[in-house]
Amino acid sequence: MAKITVLATDINVVSVNNEDYICITDMLKAKDGDFFISDWLRNRNTLEYLGIWERLYNPDFNYGEFATIRNQSGLNSFKISVKEYVERTHAVGIQAKAGRYGGTYAHKDIAFEFGMWISAEFKIYLVREFQRLKEQEQAQLGWSAKRELSKINYRIHTDAIKQNLIPVEVTTQQASRIYASEADVLNVAMFGVTALEWRDAHPDLKGNVRDYATVNELICLSNMENLNAVFINEGLPQHERLVRLNQIAIQQMQVLEDVNRKYLK
Repeated sequence: MAKITVLATDINVVSVNNEDYICITDMLKAKDGDFFISDWLRNRNTLEYLGIWERLYNPDFNYGEFATIRNQSGLNSFKISVKEYVERTHAVGIQAKAGRYGGTYAHKDIAFEFGMWISAEFKIYLVREFQRLKEQEQAQLGWSAKRELSKINYRIHTDAIKQNLIPVEVTTQQASRIYASEADVLNVAMFGVTALEWRDAHPDLKGNVRDYATVNELICLSNMENLNAVFINEGLPQHERLVRLNQIAIQQMQVLEDVNRKYLK
């Protein structure tokens, strides 16, 4: 469940079968006067649009039943609810949901058209805010992917520690201290602080320093995990590895920042 705000109106957005559906019940709050979704649904132009959309995207659409409904539009006596429309035509473009986030939801294509029924200004802001939401989700997806890559590479890193730095006879507690010490080699090289120093400086934050890293930092950290594993296998002492990793981190971050600036121009 996501939410966007359009002209001071909060609007819920949900995913249905990997497609975005926008709550047009929420959108209706921005329209002046007493209007209902059924008023929009009885409009012949609305039905023409819905029918074309369903024909393109819904192979189970009952076009015969839809034709009957469309032919009745325009009559003073004609009125149809979302529930009846969906039941009769097997439409998927609009859906009525119950529960905490209940209301009528429409596929984004249809919701944008509904926005025009509210006002041209509302539709423009609706499209803009929806696009901003998608950009945020893509950025978060990229961050999550880099975070997962960092975790995978950290396994390579810990395996190198286990094979080269932890004697067979040590206790689990002693081994944990060695793992933590090597993790802090990366933390200090990348962030300039140990895990404990970061926690002491940020007592109100949950997680660890890596959970708050940027995408560029996670890329660099992922590279350093692999390099530190190589350095451990080569038998380099910890203080030498720390210096080399810090130098690599500075160099790679400069490259990554330069690349970002290039693509932002």
